[in-house]
Amino acid sequence: MSMLTPPGMGGKYRVTGKRFPHMRRPRNRRRIVLAAVASTAAFALAGWGTFQLVDVFTGGPSETQAHGAGAKGGKGAKDGDCKAAADEGAESKPPPRPSDITVNVYNATPRGGLAKTTADELKSRGFKIGKVGNAPALYDKKVERVGLLIGAPTAAEGALRVIGTQMAGAEVKNDQRDTDEDVDLVIGNEFKELTARKDADRALTDMGVEPGEGPAPSGSPSSAPPSKAASPAPRPSKC
Repeated sequence: MSMLTPPGMGGKYRVTGKRFPHMRRPRNRRRIVLAAVASTAAFALAGWGTFQLVDVFTGGPSETQAHGAGAKGGKGAKDGDCKAAADEGAESKPPPRPSDITVNVYNATPRGGLAKTTADELKSRGFKIGKVGNAPALYDKKVERVGLLIGAPTAAEGALRVIGTQMAGAEVKNDQRDTDEDVDLVIGNEFKELTARKDADRALTDMGVEPGEGPAPSGSPSSAPPSKAASPAPRPSKC
């Protein structure tokens, strides 16, 4: 019998072997649960405090967060205002009047006197006349069509379009001149006469431009039967 066997207990109650039983202290599950809850609460409190600090330093929630669906309407209104302002800024200024346009008239044909008679007729229609003479070497005897209208890129919807009503079928080009109201009219080989004045005036009126008035020319090149109605000048091609 082992020395650890209590007196009076034998048989199956004997303690044998060299290992001794150890008594463990029972685990306190309540304490573990409380510790977990406390940790969770601490983390939640820390997160809430951080969120409040962010609001303080950033000036509070944004307008979209504060007003919800109402903020969407405000954004739409703002976008609408921007679009309206852009549309207003995109509106082109009205075309200039003939009296605001200076036309340089050049003759690129072998026929003499065309530049002067054409310039006189344009003057009678209210245009200001600049240089009058033979075309420069770049265009002399090289304009096969009715004529060539040359101006600054910014004159495409202005002076070039207005002078285009006076020469139906003319080609339009741009160069790098500084002014919008100074254009060149180069007379080509197919030129016979300017567009009939009544048709040109009608085209100007359709554009919202009042036809010009000037002194009658000594010999009008448009005294022949009216030509076909003028149409707006085509858009200029690249140089």
